[in-house]
Amino acid sequence: MTVTEVSVGWVPVAAALLLVVAAAAASLDGALAARSAGQPLGGGLLTPVAETARLFGQRRRTTAAADLPLQRIGGAGLLTAALLMVAVVPFGRWTVADLTVGIVWFNAMDVLVWAAVWLAGWGPNSAHALVGGYRFLAQALSYELPLMFALTAPAVAADSLRLGDVVAAQSGLWFVVWMPVAFAVFCVAVAGFSVWGPLGAPIGATTAGGVLVEAAGVDRWLISAGRYALLTAGAAFGATAFLGGGHGPLLPAWLWLLVKTAGLLTVLVALRRRLPVVAPERFAAPAWLVALPLVLLQLLVVSVVVVVQA
Repeated sequence: MTVTEVSVGWVPVAAALLLVVAAAAASLDGALAARSAGQPLGGGLLTPVAETARLFGQRRRTTAAADLPLQRIGGAGLLTAALLMVAVVPFGRWTVADLTVGIVWFNAMDVLVWAAVWLAGWGPNSAHALVGGYRFLAQALSYELPLMFALTAPAVAADSLRLGDVVAAQSGLWFVVWMPVAFAVFCVAVAGFSVWGPLGAPIGATTAGGVLVEAAGVDRWLISAGRYALLTAGAAFGATAFLGGGHGPLLPAWLWLLVKTAGLLTVLVALRRRLPVVAPERFAAPAWLVALPLVLLQLLVVSVVVVVQA
């Protein structure tokens, strides 16, 4: 599949599309929350609108001796990282940045999230926020190495780090079919860098809200929007790297990518309330002792298949 790099003028369009899909994910999350509480689904669908209006009308909170520049940078960093992640994802036959190292770029933006969350916890000069930031780092150290090897598997199979080549290599068979472990590890990592569901401990009740404890007004909105945007960017990348990207019958390539992204995003959102939150110290052992060996074995199988077929 030939991928064409669009002009800079299309960047706002890509950003708007990301925000629209992220808003849809937030609406779905609100509807599921309303359903769990026995309330009408319609009211839950409007949760993002109501929450945005509430936070935009709320004053920012400032603590004593806070490092405001770092706090603001951390809050905006999540949304920025999500936008940079989707920049390399081929939207059908078009992409914002057709990088030859697209997979490495995505992983680098994941590491950027580390800095953003930690700065959001450090900046307020609050004990609970700082503990939340450090808990995220502990969690990230557990999922990052398995994620790196999970991303290596499609790169080895496609013999390229360019996402257009990864999509083209799936014209006959999607990578998820023969790389299920890598795909599962990737999805767990998406929940991790989105601070989502079972990996939401850095903003959990055990630390009185953690990174979010001192965030109010626009600051809180940016972090919340950034989490949904990261979840959306992760789903789009997963659809590209493992679910065949734009490959599919009848529909145009860009619509197939949108459908696959929406499907994976729906699953990630729905799992939020079906799985318990895992403390970072409990997450480390299965990540290093189970996920890492399994994904290494998966990478070995992929490498052997590639060598045999060469």
